[in-house]
Amino acid sequence: MADLKLGKLPDRTPVKLTITITPDLQAALQAYAAVYVATYGVEEPVADLVPAMLAAFLESDRVFMRERDAQARGVR
Repeated sequence: MADLKLGKLPDRTPVKLTITITPDLQAALQAYAAVYVATYGVEEPVADLVPAMLAAFLESDRVFMRERDAQARGVR
């Protein structure tokens, strides 16, 4: 079997997560959604924005990314 340039895709099965947030955070998320629609002209529910926001946050945390990569390599 030949090696394809594109490796096997990772599991993309959605995982549902239920959380409880403060009223202040809910208001901030609603405000973010309003700015999002004003910026892009597309209304997206907060529930659809939050996963992208969390992913962007994690990807921007250099210490987390470095530690996660080290753990994946078995370095510690």
